[in-house]
Amino acid sequence: MTQNLLFEIGVEEIPSGYMTPVLKDLKTQACRLFEEQRIAFSGARTFGTPRRLTLHVERLEQSQGDLVREVVGPARAVAFDPEGRPTKAALGFARAQGVPVEALRVKTLDRGEYVVAAIVERGMRLEELLPVVLPRLITSLSFPKSMRWGQGTFRFVRPIRWLVALYNGRVIPFEIDGIASGNKTCGHRFLSRGQVRVRSFQDYIEKLEERYVIVNQHRRRELVAKLATEAAATVGGKPVLDDELVETVASLVEYPTVVCGCFEQEYLSLPRDVIMTPMRKHQRYFPVIDNAGKLLPHFVAISNMKAKDMDLIREGNERVLRARLKDAAFFFKEDRKVGLHERVPQLKGITFQERLGTMAEKVERLTQLTTYLAEQVAPHLVHDVYRAAQLCKADLVTTMVKEFPSLQGVMGREYAQLSGEPAVVAQAIEEHYLPRYAGDRLPASLVGALVGLADRLDTICGCFGIGLIPSGSEDPYALRRHGQGVVQILLSAGIDLPLSQPISKSLELFGDRLTVPHERVASEVMEFLAARLQAVLMERGVPGDLVEAALSVDAERVSDAGKRAEALAVFRREADFSELAVAFKRVIRILPKGFSKTVDPRRFVSSAERALHGEATTLRAETAHLVQAGDYARALQLIAAIRPIVDMFFEEVLVMAEDRDLQDNRLAILKEVADLFCGIANFSKVMA
Repeated sequence: MTQNLLFEIGVEEIPSGYMTPVLKDLKTQACRLFEEQRIAFSGARTFGTPRRLTLHVERLEQSQGDLVREVVGPARAVAFDPEGRPTKAALGFARAQGVPVEALRVKTLDRGEYVVAAIVERGMRLEELLPVVLPRLITSLSFPKSMRWGQGTFRFVRPIRWLVALYNGRVIPFEIDGIASGNKTCGHRFLSRGQVRVRSFQDYIEKLEERYVIVNQHRRRELVAKLATEAAATVGGKPVLDDELVETVASLVEYPTVVCGCFEQEYLSLPRDVIMTPMRKHQRYFPVIDNAGKLLPHFVAISNMKAKDMDLIREGNERVLRARLKDAAFFFKEDRKVGLHERVPQLKGITFQERLGTMAEKVERLTQLTTYLAEQVAPHLVHDVYRAAQLCKADLVTTMVKEFPSLQGVMGREYAQLSGEPAVVAQAIEEHYLPRYAGDRLPASLVGALVGLADRLDTICGCFGIGLIPSGSEDPYALRRHGQGVVQILLSAGIDLPLSQPISKSLELFGDRLTVPHERVASEVMEFLAARLQAVLMERGVPGDLVEAALSVDAERVSDAGKRAEALAVFRREADFSELAVAFKRVIRILPKGFSKTVDPRRFVSSAERALHGEATTLRAETAHLVQAGDYARALQLIAAIRPIVDMFFEEVLVMAEDRDLQDNRLAILKEVADLFCGIANFSKVMA
């Protein structure tokens, strides 16, 4: 017979950013602990609000599973006499283990045949086990930051105020940090009074909803989006519902209510991002737009309160936003009094990294590195790239960015446009920060891509050059994110440039600031970026063995490596891929390392030799231009035609002939076959 478990940890308000990870962790840790304790169950779900973390486990068995362990006894020759009768040794061993001698069995081990006894440990009942497991579940949860409270030493994300633990409707008694488990929960902090007794999970959900708590975070997200859409429609608009903000708002409230506020029309003259950033980042409001995407002088706010007069809540939100927008308008007006290019010298007052100099010195390096990159891949863009690099950090000293740091780059674009800079330069100033996080958009312009590439390479090379290499979870300068950005930009922009070249140039520009030898830094940075490339390609769905096969040939040309890996992934879906992989692995395995001899057609003694040499020669000519053009998918399709001829060659020809000259000539034919793949992938890494 099975039962259900309801477990709730009642706490002070949890930060919204913690909610999604901790609910995932709660489920993971619960499943891990139950499996370790041999507790069978059919499913586990987690729910949460700012004041509670809830676990619901369905159909748990009433007892642990039995544990069967084997105890090794004496050797068979000692335990049984020649007639197979148990000896005193066997009888004593059986008695010591508490099993009948007839239950002993013989098992072959590495050291010979021995008798073993199967000992069955009966599982505990869950009523006895859960009081031990549930406190361990609480202490197993991890958070970015934890705290202590009162005089205790226990640490948790926020102070624990109550615990609910019900198994089959009965309380599982335990205590943690002076808080005893029970069957009483709390409703909404302001809209509900006192505690309420619950009997089951369904009873828990229903009673909390009566007390203005929607426990299911998925329902709250849906409700937030629905309420925001309905409120915006009352003013003829629709809300900007990005997933991150909806998630955050749903994690801030237990019972969503909505108000639609407005602000003065005059603020719409500000740049769109200047209006939306205070709304979304600071106040967690949803901006409202019309059907054409134009910003309206309205916003939607989700509240955790249900008041008799919701206008009071609306007016309070309007006052807060009005003050924010008034400040933004003032900052924007003051910043415009100084041209963006005039702010560049002020970057001397901002430290980039104490051992790598100021932001002004970084900009000087960027202008030289981006110019170098442009000369290699787009000489016609040198002037624009230089100017964008020169101005790309200037907005850091503006009042607007100091007040709203998330607007860096965005305000650089706005102020560049107002200063009369070319549109491509203004666009690149914003784009050089892209991507800012996983899944973010990438630079749309090549100028923005080149400046962003140089910015990240400068940071990575500089930090590696003074020994600041990421280790474990430690990455204070976000070098992994920067490395991922380098790879994504190169793949997206199709920049086919060996990474060793800009890495070497970047190290040169640091002069004597670096403490690690340049050769070592270059090698470590290249290895670091190759690992990021591998991760990005695997995230795109390319199997790990194909990524390794492609990168083994060349990881320096990131764009080209990406094309080769993705072509291999497409090619793997062909029906005869496995057979082809096996054939080429056979070719590669038989070739001696470093073999470099050429084919002499005069030494052919069979038609299979002539056929394979002829086909390899033809394919080399047919695929050379395809490989050169990066059309690896077509090249692979052509090369696949050689497989039956390779199979015939191995069937009819003895490669390792006694005649050394004949052997070398046949190996040379196989080298021609192997060379067909040398510019695409190392097939020895491919799993057939």
